[in-house]
Amino acid sequence: MADEVLFDFLHMEMVSHVYKEQRPSKGELDSKDRATCVSILEGMGFRVGQGLIERMTRDSPSFKDELDMMKFICKDFWTQVFRKQIDNLRTNHQGTYVLQDNKFALLTQLSNGKQYLEEAPKYLAYSCGLVRGALSNLGLESVVTAEVSLMPSCKFQVVIQKL
Repeated sequence: MADEVLFDFLHMEMVSHVYKEQRPSKGELDSKDRATCVSILEGMGFRVGQGLIERMTRDSPSFKDELDMMKFICKDFWTQVFRKQIDNLRTNHQGTYVLQDNKFALLTQLSNGKQYLEEAPKYLAYSCGLVRGALSNLGLESVVTAEVSLMPSCKFQVVIQKL
């Protein structure tokens, strides 16, 4: 329990620090500054995701296909990071996956409902990077985006890039 709270606080402080560092002297962030912040947080998550998945899969057999890797991300990886499994995994069997978490840990402290909906994306960038980094280390290049329509529920869309 204590490590969950520490992770939540660390994440909130990382987001706060990145946004404070990018804030110009005039006070308000423009869309370019916000995009830079999201990119920095996503990059941090990417590196952590790479390291975590490397450690988690060190002694496990290789995966037979893409869907197997995504199931591992939804069950084992998500449980390791957020202490619960993804609530729903959907795919079109053409490289697009939607991972739904109905009570996403990093949004539950923020709000229930639509009160802080516009603030949600900055708290999801790190998690998108985690998933993208993990998949990258498994050999899948991807684009990961997140969407929130009602907090604390969240959907991550993973599009696997075909080489």
